[in-house]
Amino acid sequence: MQRIHVVAAVIRGGDGRVLIARRADSQHQGGLWEFPGGKVEAGESVEAALARELREELGIEVSGSRPLIKISHDYPDKQILLDVREVDAFSGEPHGAEGQPLEWVAPRDLHQYEFPAANKPIVAAARLPDQYLITPDGLEVPPMLRGIQKAVANGIKLVQLRAPDMYDPKYRDVAVDAAGLCAGKAQLMLKGPLEWLGDFPSAGWHLTAAQLRKYAAKGRPFPEHRWLAASCHNAEELALAAQMGVDFVTLSPVQATQTHPDALPLGWEQAAALIDSVSFPVFLLGGVSAADRERAWQAGAQGVAGIRAFWPEL
Repeated sequence: MQRIHVVAAVIRGGDGRVLIARRADSQHQGGLWEFPGGKVEAGESVEAALARELREELGIEVSGSRPLIKISHDYPDKQILLDVREVDAFSGEPHGAEGQPLEWVAPRDLHQYEFPAANKPIVAAARLPDQYLITPDGLEVPPMLRGIQKAVANGIKLVQLRAPDMYDPKYRDVAVDAAGLCAGKAQLMLKGPLEWLGDFPSAGWHLTAAQLRKYAAKGRPFPEHRWLAASCHNAEELALAAQMGVDFVTLSPVQATQTHPDALPLGWEQAAALIDSVSFPVFLLGGVSAADRERAWQAGAQGVAGIRAFWPEL
């Protein structure tokens, strides 16, 4: 069965909301919501297909887009490759040129709509930012909390509370304070035993590679409305992350780092090949900064994650 190449668009308005459309009942997966787009014709570039489809479906002219995520998905009756681009500049007023209902939705509310199964990773990618802050090792509690507060004030939307040297009760206390600092402003990701899950309902969970190996066969440990991530370093760990049903991962190290000087860097080419093998958002980590965001996008990544790179000066 030949894989059908489809382009889809995450179109953001000036207020950050995302445009979705409802499929006609007569279509494949009819009645469900989708991200606008359509089939890439033979010999057509993804950008040209995107421009054509959005002109036909919505009556808009695309003037700026970038790669967001690629997804391979197998339905019982067809196989598709979804090439998803984020559209951040267009002219014209979007309207359902083919009679399809449209809706502008806040990213945080996208999971409340029913999409085709292949669109699930697009929903995650549309909701996630392009930078992921990981707290540095060895900080005392007050500067750690001040740093989180300042980073969130500076616009960071995704924060991992990583403190491997902190004993458990102390980490749990800091997690309570960090959750308060992030509430309504950023998504907090915690690390630790899965037995803690029920104690921090607003937090997502970031699994270590060791936890992936231990728990992947058991599947996802909590419902889909809550973020689940994992640390991956190779193809085997990415496969375990897929088996567990994670929402996103970090892939590291891309380049040599101060924090893990003995780890062999993947390099950009291998990182891109690994990203191409999965269908969920990937943050590249290790020797990267905000300046590498464009390169990360071109490699297929959601964005970049960093410890020192995003930690604010206090």
